[in-house]
Amino acid sequence: MSSYNAPFEIHVHGQVPLRADVRFEQLQQALKPLWKYAGARSLADGATSLYEEEPGIQFDPKEHVLQMCWTVEGDEDFRQSLDDLCMGLNELAESGAAIEVSFYDIEFDEEDEDDGTEARDDFLMLFVGPTPAAIMQVQRDLLVQDVVNLMERHFDASELGGVVAEIDKLFTQRFDALVNSLEISKPPRGPGGGHGGGRRPRHLH
Repeated sequence: MSSYNAPFEIHVHGQVPLRADVRFEQLQQALKPLWKYAGARSLADGATSLYEEEPGIQFDPKEHVLQMCWTVEGDEDFRQSLDDLCMGLNELAESGAAIEVSFYDIEFDEEDEDDGTEARDDFLMLFVGPTPAAIMQVQRDLLVQDVVNLMERHFDASELGGVVAEIDKLFTQRFDALVNSLEISKPPRGPGGGHGGGRRPRHLH
């Protein structure tokens, strides 16, 4: 992707716990959608952010953690790279994790705002994990945190147990529905049957 006339600065931010057996070569392949989009030939070449003050893409082999605080210039086609990134990281993740992606409109300035024009900024929250259950767990934890932070302006934390229980009930229903749909998609067991079933969802936005 050439940065010539790129309309956005795109910032990717997140921390993904990785399995202890993950090797650098596997991580480089999983992150290929990012460094290739930046025009690099390897993760080492593409891990540096557009901004020097940002750490970029870092792999801590001792803690088995991938850290991302990385900016690249690009366009709307970067969204396809994100789908491929999620699929790759699902295979390596130890547990569920959230990845924040921000699109900043380079061409927008204060004069545009004075004219009533709105910036084309956008924000995405992606989730990765080894299983749908792990992904839903991190989604649930973030939602509970957001709701509790909002409601603590008006209620004591000890009063919010019922609210959290209702959120848990919603996620339980969603997970049960997902499990049932996967069970239905499986071929019958027995002669000629199998246990493979349909492909499971690789990531949930």
